Amino acid sequence: MEVRSVYKYARISPLKARDVAREIQGMPVSAALDTLQYTPKKSAVLIEKTLKSAIANAENNHDLDSESLVIRSAMVGEGPSFRRFKPRARGSASPIQKRTAHITIILSDEIELPEPKQKRNKNKPRPKARPKAAAAPADEPEPDTDADSEVVTDEVAVDSAEATTDTGAPAAAEEVDVDAEATAEPEATSDDEQPKDSDKA
Repeated sequence: MEVRSVYKYARISPLKARDVAREIQGMPVSAALDTLQYTPKKSAVLIEKTLKSAIANAENNHDLDSESLVIRSAMVGEGPSFRRFKPRARGSASPIQKRTAHITIILSDEIELPEPKQKRNKNKPRPKARPKAAAAPADEPEPDTDADSEVVTDEVAVDSAEATTDTGAPAAAEEVDVDAEATAEPEATSDDEQPKDSDKA
């Protein structure tokens, strides 16, 4: 059920009153009264009077419990303005507008009150945060086929070099023996000729 209370022709600018009205929308009645009591603004005093009037209407006219009431809406409309003038220099005058506002508050008991938040015990340790999952390993780089081919060619070259050295070593030894025999033959012939010359002598 909804209960309404209106404060008409309040001597305050609607722009100034709306700042406070927005703060109490959707709040329980008890919390709204505490908020308005500690708000140092003129509009807070006027809205508090309107709210108390709405609470009295709910309790006396509709037999509602004030603890179950919630502020459904708090609206501030624009009322008529008093036109005044202020004298200025050289016989001129500047206009002044003294604005008024209409404050409307609607209470309802059909809105469910939010449950109060439980305070955390300071001595109780907080739960530790779970470690984050390890990041997926980066993709391994593809093997370089050119480098592998170079390595294979180097191994083939080394094997061929070893084969040539193995086959070439005996050939070199045979050449050395042939040279030794060639050098030894002339010495033998010289020795044979010397006795012939001595015989002739």
